[in-house]
Amino acid sequence: MSKRQVAMVMDLNKCIGCQTCTVACKTLWTRREGMEHMLWNTVNTQPGAGTPHGFESMGGGFRDGVAQPGQRPSVEDFGKAWNFNHEEVFFGGKGEISLAADGGKHGKGPNWDEDQGGGEFPNSHYFYLPRICNHCTHPACLEACPRKAISKREDNGIVLIDEDRCKGYRFCQEACPYKKIYYNEVEEVSQKCIFCFPRIDEGVTTACSRQCPGRVRFVGYLDDPEGPIWKFVTKHKVALPLHAEYGTQPNVFYVPPLSPPKIDDEGNPTDEPRIPTEYLVSLFGNGVHDALKTLERERERNKRGEKSELMDLLIARKWLDMFGPFQKHPRDAARNRPIPQNQQKPRAPQQQVSEIRFYTKEEFKKGGRA
Repeated sequence: MSKRQVAMVMDLNKCIGCQTCTVACKTLWTRREGMEHMLWNTVNTQPGAGTPHGFESMGGGFRDGVAQPGQRPSVEDFGKAWNFNHEEVFFGGKGEISLAADGGKHGKGPNWDEDQGGGEFPNSHYFYLPRICNHCTHPACLEACPRKAISKREDNGIVLIDEDRCKGYRFCQEACPYKKIYYNEVEEVSQKCIFCFPRIDEGVTTACSRQCPGRVRFVGYLDDPEGPIWKFVTKHKVALPLHAEYGTQPNVFYVPPLSPPKIDDEGNPTDEPRIPTEYLVSLFGNGVHDALKTLERERERNKRGEKSELMDLLIARKWLDMFGPFQKHPRDAARNRPIPQNQQKPRAPQQQVSEIRFYTKEEFKKGGRA
């Protein structure tokens, strides 16, 4: 049991699906050989198949405390990294060639159903669902690993894989019901989101949250009453875990999306939301009903000019307040980092800087001599 639990809340009302978080994570962590297909952070369109494709039907997790069998996703399920014919298009000298992935036989990429959504015009709808490893309180991956290569940090609850101990058995992939563990076929080890723990240790928030232009992601400790996470999850109860029925107690939470009303055959708005509440319940549980009511009530209060702590938090006027105790700039953290002894060089002697002297007009005519 960890002493504290770091957690994340994502406000789905503000996610625009720009994938900046995905790029920030990919650039920082998954650039080694064998990681080409890995996207530790994904943003998929809902309703949709997600990444890996159809992960919600792949099993794993717990039911009544008993581990459930699960399916091991393949690289094709996650979606391969595509190779494009840029050289041929731009330098091949053939005007008729168009840009194509893998010669036109690209299969399904990780975001193959982007912006498709559900419903029929004029009531079609979709929203974006960002996902990372949930760093669960009861991680199925940890229990499934016969090598004890997976651990949960005592100081902040981040779940990590020790790649020196991992032998690539991949039971963790089968056990994780969210299917957020990848397999590196080159290095023959399992790999996943590490919640940017080197940054967290230095008081810097995760790359995905810091780079998000929509101010979607909040980071902090689950038990910090002064921080945003505790207020969303425990005080206002508007942030809910994804598929809590999987039994792993995930520590990534979502503020469910509000939606405009459905339109009837005459073109008039109805009392029904365009995104079916039943669908949101299938993702986030029955707490969706109260969460949506709270969001609507506080939004109306804000419209009337009344004070609303919840709306102030969600609007996030002060960007750094979104990150609880992890507000330090990465640059400042790097400056305070001790230099490894084998990289230390003798400091160059400091040059003595002469004081600025102002000459009289006569001294200047003599070439600066008194």
